Amino acid sequence: MERLQKYISESGLTSRRKAEELIKQGKVMVDGKVVTLLGTKVSGKEEIIVDNVLLKKDDKVYYLLNKPRGVVTTVKDDKERKTVVDLIETKKRIYPIGRLDYDTTGVLLLTNDGSFANMLMHPKSIIEKVYVAKLNGILSKDSINTLLKGVKIDNYIIKPDRIKVKKIDKDKNTCYVMVSIHDGKNHEIKNMFQSVGYLVDKLTRERYGFLTVDKLKSGEYRKLTIKEVHDLYVLANKK
Repeated sequence: MERLQKYISESGLTSRRKAEELIKQGKVMVDGKVVTLLGTKVSGKEEIIVDNVLLKKDDKVYYLLNKPRGVVTTVKDDKERKTVVDLIETKKRIYPIGRLDYDTTGVLLLTNDGSFANMLMHPKSIIEKVYVAKLNGILSKDSINTLLKGVKIDNYIIKPDRIKVKKIDKDKNTCYVMVSIHDGKNHEIKNMFQSVGYLVDKLTRERYGFLTVDKLKSGEYRKLTIKEVHDLYVLANKK
């Protein structure tokens, strides 16, 4: 049994907030009766009509996208820029799990499974994210040690698990750095390096847990397998 508004939102018809509004407005019927109580629970076997639309709960879907640069990690954009949802051909109401910046590329998951998304984004989730950043400057050992101890940004501590310089170009005064981290704060990689005096020219998320986009070109995507979804559940709840 689950709350009616959650069931409606996970059907792909509308958001949970909108579903709550429709329930309050008396526009939801369960087995022929108008329901206005938000605490109402359903099993999924009932006939549910939302604003004169017979509800058919969609199957859950899970996508892995190789996010390109210049695409917004959101469902809709008020500036009418292309979003990550625009890249995936589906009639289901999917949304990204977490965020990647407009100019950041790489691994991004999308789904219509709210419980799954919340589990992966929960602070207790220990799923490792691996990024490769191109820095404007050559990262010093002192800066690496400072970052590994943790730096405070906007009242929270960013503390990566590992940092490794992968490539140095002395002529161009740039370097490529691998960063492993478990947090999921917005702009955390860029803010982290900026705190020790380096700007990030390019940023790619190369791995999310065990998932990579090695076989996907920029902008391409695929569905996750049942096993991959199961393994993410296990990984997110590992202690």
